[in-house]
Amino acid sequence: MKIVCNCQMLTEAVSNVQRAVSSKSNIPALEGILFKANANTLTLCGYDLELGITTAIPAEVISEGSVVLSAKLISDIVRRLPAEKVTIDSNEKLMTTIISGTVDFKIIGISPDEYPDIPVVKSDSNIPIKGEILASMINQTLYAVAESDIKPVQKGSLFEIENGAIKIISVDGYRLAIRNEKLSYDDKKSFIIPGKSLTEVVKLIKDGEKDISIVVGDKHIIFKIDNYSVISRLIEGEFMNYAAAIPDAHKTEIKVNTRKFISSLDRMSLLLSERIKTPVRCNIENGVIKLSCSTVLGQAYDEFEIEMTGDSVEIGFNVRYMLDALRNTDTDEVKIHLNGPLSPMVILPSEGDSFLFLVLPVRLKNEN
Repeated sequence: MKIVCNCQMLTEAVSNVQRAVSSKSNIPALEGILFKANANTLTLCGYDLELGITTAIPAEVISEGSVVLSAKLISDIVRRLPAEKVTIDSNEKLMTTIISGTVDFKIIGISPDEYPDIPVVKSDSNIPIKGEILASMINQTLYAVAESDIKPVQKGSLFEIENGAIKIISVDGYRLAIRNEKLSYDDKKSFIIPGKSLTEVVKLIKDGEKDISIVVGDKHIIFKIDNYSVISRLIEGEFMNYAAAIPDAHKTEIKVNTRKFISSLDRMSLLLSERIKTPVRCNIENGVIKLSCSTVLGQAYDEFEIEMTGDSVEIGFNVRYMLDALRNTDTDEVKIHLNGPLSPMVILPSEGDSFLFLVLPVRLKNEN
């Protein structure tokens, strides 16, 4: 294989594809990037058996072929090349020469025969969605994906598509996040995508990105983003009945300035840490929300006015969980529905139904 291509384009492609490369694997080839040259195109592929990212850039292909190169090494090399063009030449013994200007590297490659095949997704479904909408939906629900693997399905987000709408749901046992949007797609589909894969999808979506195509297979899914394809395995299993966790009634509704609430909780969090997880006490009455926190480090108090209808209520919650929810609302004002001190708090937009975030309360010590 011998090619000549633009150094900047190669650097960007290597940087993005590298994110799907295994950092440590029993299969050496999985720690590398597959380079494949044919038809005036250089294709790059990173794959860790769960997530794959591929892309293609234009290149002058002097001789076709393929080679696997250490992802870390090739990334470090191309980022430091001095000239506009780079030549990559791999011989039959996989000795690969990288030349740019006066710089000349020689590195050992790995046979492409040792690189596993990326799964082929066979599907008639092609779901179009605007990039900025998909990025927003993923970003606003990723925070509630579980980090532990006690329940593998909770390490991913559930996508539900039906009736011309798409819904993304994440849950970790302590909080729930739901985002809704309209969609130009009429079929019904449901699947669970690992949170790790969704994180990489978001990173590839640029501002102003036009339509993205989603192709769903039986066990894998492909996101086609500009000139990149992200393939991910789907998580098998039964997602929790999230609808049953959402209270169907509320005794109290408050409207809160999101930024003001976040600022107040930020101040409370100064007395908390990973070791100190005392709940914040929240007393809502007479159009005022009163927040207080008492830990071994000290005490904090704050209050501010809100719009309120319904009963007074005193409730406790984990400050980080509430902050995560509020920071992902992306609205100036939110509605919060409460149904007593032990019922989940439901956070909604002040207008519409684009999201629903749920935070479980924490029992306060003086609760009878």
